[in-house]
Amino acid sequence: MTQTRRTVFGAFATGIALFATGFSAMAQDNGLMAIITPSHDNPFFKAEADGAEKRAQELGYETLVLVHDDDPNKQSQMFDTAIARNAKAIILDNAGADATVEPVRRAKEAGIPSFLIDREIKETGIAVSQIVSNNYQGAQLGAEEFVRLMDEEGPYVELLGREADTNAGIRSAGYHDVIDQYPDMEMVAQQSANWSQTEAFEKMETILQANPDIKGVISGNDTMAMGAWAALEAAGREDVIVVGLDGSNDVRDSILAGGIKATVMQPAYRQAQIAVEQAHKYLTEGETGQEEKQLMDMVLITPENADRLETFSLAEE
Repeated sequence: MTQTRRTVFGAFATGIALFATGFSAMAQDNGLMAIITPSHDNPFFKAEADGAEKRAQELGYETLVLVHDDDPNKQSQMFDTAIARNAKAIILDNAGADATVEPVRRAKEAGIPSFLIDREIKETGIAVSQIVSNNYQGAQLGAEEFVRLMDEEGPYVELLGREADTNAGIRSAGYHDVIDQYPDMEMVAQQSANWSQTEAFEKMETILQANPDIKGVISGNDTMAMGAWAALEAAGREDVIVVGLDGSNDVRDSILAGGIKATVMQPAYRQAQIAVEQAHKYLTEGETGQEEKQLMDMVLITPENADRLETFSLAEE
């Protein structure tokens, strides 16, 4: 019989917020697997943590789920926690492409392999796997739909993600490699909202005051798209075309209600499970059988298929 226990920890000595841990008392105890992600306030990161935790427990691991809030110092402390707890492996959605290199190397030197999801780091050979969505391909899908919805013309706004996150730059490049082919598409504002719904709302309010005639908004993620859409609704500008990227349930619901027009789904839940499966294979067989860097393609979500989207996964027709 399998029993599951989730416990909330308070690590006051180090100031680390230990979000939750789960324990799976199975016939085979494979040790501890640490799962470290950004804040679960973003449903994408919660889906990652849930997917990784579920698969790890199915494979016989105790799980330690930690949240770094995109703070490299917290992340470093959490690596220290994982090392002190003799974790068998670390599943990580990191807090910065540069800042993460050192803690991943530190874990490797302690004999603990790291398996990265969603965000890459700027070195190879220290993490065993870096499994990320094909952000460039996904951004191009979103940009193509955005251009179509805009009828290839008009003033638009781009909301960027966090500067330290390589995905923000990759997505923006994917957008512009498509949009910039259309001379009548005019970007009148480009601002970072740091992946935040609240920041996106505030930035959109300010942008609207300076650019009341905008026709569209293309966002680096769904959370910012939701913030932008809320600001547009408050201003009575439901006519503005908004396209996001991630494939969240919130944006799905907005699409089905006729609000946000489209998003691009990245398979957060399954991606995290694949990382756990590769960690298990590496721990039991000494290799994953895969290259370190692995890309997973994204899928365009529109009113035609949004009803099949659930928690960053698209059901078969």
